[in-house]
Amino acid sequence: MKSKNLAKKSILIIDDSPTNLELISELFNDSEFEVCIAPDGEVGIKKAEVERPDLILLDVIMPGIDGFETCKMLKKNPATKDIPVIFMTARSETVDKVKGLTIGAVDYITKPFQQEEVLARLRLHLRLYSLTRTLEEQNLILTEEIEKRAIAEAALRDFARELEKRVEERTAELTRALHDLQAAQLQLVQSEKMSILGQLVASVAHEINNPVNFVSGNISHAQQYINQLIEHLQLYQQYCQEKIPNIEEHARHIDLEYLIKDLPKIISSMKIGIERIRSLSVSLRNFYRADSLQKLAFNIHEGIDSTLLILGHRLKANNERPAIEVILKYGKLPLVKCYPGQLNQVFMNLIANAIDAIEEKDWKSVSIPTIRISTEVIKEDWVAIRIVDNGCGMTPEVKQRLFEPLFTTKPRGKGTGLGLSISRQIVEEKHGGRLTCISEEGEGSEFVIELPINSPSE
Repeated sequence: MKSKNLAKKSILIIDDSPTNLELISELFNDSEFEVCIAPDGEVGIKKAEVERPDLILLDVIMPGIDGFETCKMLKKNPATKDIPVIFMTARSETVDKVKGLTIGAVDYITKPFQQEEVLARLRLHLRLYSLTRTLEEQNLILTEEIEKRAIAEAALRDFARELEKRVEERTAELTRALHDLQAAQLQLVQSEKMSILGQLVASVAHEINNPVNFVSGNISHAQQYINQLIEHLQLYQQYCQEKIPNIEEHARHIDLEYLIKDLPKIISSMKIGIERIRSLSVSLRNFYRADSLQKLAFNIHEGIDSTLLILGHRLKANNERPAIEVILKYGKLPLVKCYPGQLNQVFMNLIANAIDAIEEKDWKSVSIPTIRISTEVIKEDWVAIRIVDNGCGMTPEVKQRLFEPLFTTKPRGKGTGLGLSISRQIVEEKHGGRLTCISEEGEGSEFVIELPINSPSE
């Protein structure tokens, strides 16, 4: 291909008439077009393939191959098919313009030529051709970009799927590891807590029992001695009728008659208090008893009673609410093979939570705060313990996360978020049972513990 003047567009004129070629060439003198000529269709096709002009002016009537045939051949050649072709024809010549346009021509100009019209048409078609080429190039670039982007997006989707798969696998691994770690931590916390509490309570109970036994052993003697002294004093009053002023004055000062009546009552109250301390000490020992490596036959009701005795102070009335009424409905249960200390810990967590839920509710209405505890045999070889409160209840969101480790709705410092998760672990993993919750916001909660009566030892 010959180099072109960058400032001018090239035009190839194909015409068998030298006169026409000379005339047309003169039209383009001093124009922005560079002209090359061809005397017939065959030469014109070859020149078009080599020169690659920006536009071709093609005479219709020529010897050999005419303009129509030349145009067809130009349009079949990949090197020249996009070059705009304008047919030239005399006004007197009858040509099929539709045929020319159909085979690929873009326009017709008629002889004799009007220079301004010809130049205007050439400029128009060259501009259209330039815009078409630019659009085709842009479309080609855009197509290539779309193809590249499609390939990139496909690769990105594949990478995203692979990454998502890896993330899911890694997340599953981390979730399992976290669950195992939490389970191990809960087991460690529970074991350590029960061990420390068991040792502490055993030590405290032992220290309490010594003075309690001493006081309990002597209070009966004290009561007997006091009764005897009162009887002796009453004999003096009966048989010694002489009124001695100092003695009479002292008797009035100490209110002797009231003292004689009240002192036995005080001793009796002290005896009852000592017995309560003894019962509490026994309950603490039973509650935090150190479990053996094997499960023991255990009276569920004793465990619940011990828990209620320990939590008795929280059941009393306060400035925010009346006393909590505890309603017990015990069924006839056999001894259950279990770890008593761990099961007592579950009772403690659930009943303490029930008290917390009650304390979060507004008790200005006439309703009475109540905890109902019932037991029964189910499925012949299972027992069920139900702990129901009429406290604040739970939202579905809270209920869904209820047994998650470290999840709590209590203020900082008032809850660890471990009580219920540890309780579920004790019931389900240690005893092969089930711990479930039924609750509605504002309507209270029910926790159901289901345990096999004879679960196998670990």
